[in-house]
Amino acid sequence: MSLKVSKSRKLFNVFNYSLIGLLALTMVLPIVHILAKSFSSSSAVAEGKVILWPVDFDLINYQYVFQDASIWRALGITVFITVVGTLINLIATASLAYPLSRAEYKGRRIILLGVIFTMIFSAPLIPTYLVIKQLGMIDSLWALLIPNAISAFNFIVMRSFFQQIPTALIDAARIDGCNELGILLRIVLPYSKPVIATMTIFYGVYHWNSYQNALYFLNDPRLYPLQVKLREMIQSDDLSVDVETTISTEFMNSTEGIQMATIMIAIVPILLIYPLLQKHFVKGVMIGSIKE
Repeated sequence: MSLKVSKSRKLFNVFNYSLIGLLALTMVLPIVHILAKSFSSSSAVAEGKVILWPVDFDLINYQYVFQDASIWRALGITVFITVVGTLINLIATASLAYPLSRAEYKGRRIILLGVIFTMIFSAPLIPTYLVIKQLGMIDSLWALLIPNAISAFNFIVMRSFFQQIPTALIDAARIDGCNELGILLRIVLPYSKPVIATMTIFYGVYHWNSYQNALYFLNDPRLYPLQVKLREMIQSDDLSVDVETTISTEFMNSTEGIQMATIMIAIVPILLIYPLLQKHFVKGVMIGSIKE
């Protein structure tokens, strides 16, 4: 019997690892393909010779991107939105999640139901646009930061983590004369590094990849983040931008390599930051699945 179980377990492991490996390849191979095109010559890319390895290795695509002032401006705006937006998200989410995680606060269930309601019924685009316009945030980066200050899902995750903090620890702080803000800053947040790391990744990736709100609320191209700039490059193949050096006719006939290089610049920062927070992220995403 044990031999049969052992064989079935081995077959399951082979099937499981094979399936996971195939799924991993479907995610990794497109990135490898993009990376190979970004380091290939324009003629090789135009002729479709590049698959998973650079052909006629060349840095001209990155040279073009790094000399494009509009891409640097869009990258700076994206970094600003990601850093400032994530800070606003963390402050706003923690400020709401902490009081709603304590059973002694009256009226918390009504507010909680209101937050959950927004997960089921989201505001339509036109009313949202009118509200942002009345607040004077059209053509302002604040239109990308303030309306999405709190994610209902992330709020519930953070609230669930705060509920697991021992009540005795908070009561001891109150006895020592610490007010609620002091408890949040000195006890709750230092204790909650896993969920803060998780929320940082969730919010940071959202801001870095978002482009729809910029399309809706920004009319000035100089305020476009990197994702919108990349979208314009892919849709229109328009490379008539601020480049100081002269680009050869052969190079200008193929814009795909430049697009691939821009995509890699948009991907790499997230790939570099994630490993730094992975340890806390794995613990954070398990919040609520196991009760101690």
